[in-house]
Amino acid sequence: MDRDTAEPSVRSLPGEKAEQWVEYHHEHAAPSTYVYEFVWDITEDADGPFCRDVDGNVLMDFTSHVAAAPFGYNNPKIMDRLDEFDLVDPSKIAGQDFYASGGWPPEDPATDTSTQLLHRLTDITEQYDLDTVFLSNTGAEAVENAIKICYQNGGHRAFTFDGAFHGRTLGALSLNRSKTVHRKGYPEIGGVVSAPYCACEGDCDCGWKTNGPAGNVIADKLHPKRGVIDPDEVAYVILEPQQGEGGYRVPNEEFIDDITHIQQTYDIPVVADEIQAGLGRTGELWGVDHTSLDPDVITSAKGLRVGATVANEDLFPDETGRLSSTWGAGDIVAAAQGVATIDAITSDGVLDNVTERGRQVKEILADDAPGFVTDVRGNGLMLGVEFDTKDRREAVVKSCLERGLLVLGCGYKTVRLLPPLDVTEREIDLALSVFLDALDDSKVQRAGPSDGHSDDVL
Repeated sequence: MDRDTAEPSVRSLPGEKAEQWVEYHHEHAAPSTYVYEFVWDITEDADGPFCRDVDGNVLMDFTSHVAAAPFGYNNPKIMDRLDEFDLVDPSKIAGQDFYASGGWPPEDPATDTSTQLLHRLTDITEQYDLDTVFLSNTGAEAVENAIKICYQNGGHRAFTFDGAFHGRTLGALSLNRSKTVHRKGYPEIGGVVSAPYCACEGDCDCGWKTNGPAGNVIADKLHPKRGVIDPDEVAYVILEPQQGEGGYRVPNEEFIDDITHIQQTYDIPVVADEIQAGLGRTGELWGVDHTSLDPDVITSAKGLRVGATVANEDLFPDETGRLSSTWGAGDIVAAAQGVATIDAITSDGVLDNVTERGRQVKEILADDAPGFVTDVRGNGLMLGVEFDTKDRREAVVKSCLERGLLVLGCGYKTVRLLPPLDVTEREIDLALSVFLDALDDSKVQRAGPSDGHSDDVL
């Protein structure tokens, strides 16, 4: 497959082979999301955003596996460094209970392992004085360990935000506020209080700003004379620097200033959940880099290929055994991929490309999107396109798939666009041409509000 000339080519989706594969898969698979009946054929060529399914269809993937494949498929900056990798058994090890050497010296071995990944992570978070890392397998585990180290330092309460998604383990689920289905019926950590996530443009109308003694929801609750929560009982505040599942909402500056004031006034740690927004996706290394906030903890995963909780050593418990994981740090190959991914993201031009290609998407949609597109938002290549109704959004996702473009929904009526970080100008033009053609589909046109009014739920 030649990335410079490839284009989407679809005969039918799902094809006959895909239907058989899906049926066989679900003979023993627990129910889960399964957005598409798209079956990626890993034995066929794939490059950048282009891939093939088992029926030979060529598709453009603008999901990047929900940001878990930051450079799309088979990027040479990643693959070339893994070509010489001689697989060993066990490849999955206790990443911070045991050590693995990929050659000598540790500063520059022949093969990178979890040791080098720790150093890369502290190198790219040093501006926040974060010098210590605990590696795990997933983003949910990274969040679990983040909240554990914060609870370890005192307090039994926490603040999360409306629209938040932080993972699917029970502790992380207690912080989610995006969809009822994630949490209903499960036990929760006590003491978690939710507040509006202010992404308002202009005057705040989301409920974050108040007429109370301190002017916003959290500060009012913590007010020393008129508040209802003792700040000493609060272990942490956790937020996404750009919400993911909640609709790709970007916080406004005044909201971030308020969080910073709370952090500094009451010495409450702030956890920045960078699992989707981090590692260059927004045009900066971390989503929080777009703000004035200095996080006390950063959680990373997805594009990192493993989970990571990064903080200052003073926040981590001194007692050994408080944090541990038999299969922490994913596996040896994943750690090497993580190092290669960080090196690729921090190479010349990648972040600039993310910013420029994101601007290109916004300009095209500003010029050519129909009126039922109510908003285009986000930083870099973490972009949300909001529609007037949820039904319209669902029709758009399906219409794009039929034309060979993979996109995903988020929030209530938003489509997210997550192309590879090295996506080219040609590929953006091509994908947006497919996207706009999908918006002209008669099924999309008919999916608007029956009463002439837009849905009013995010």
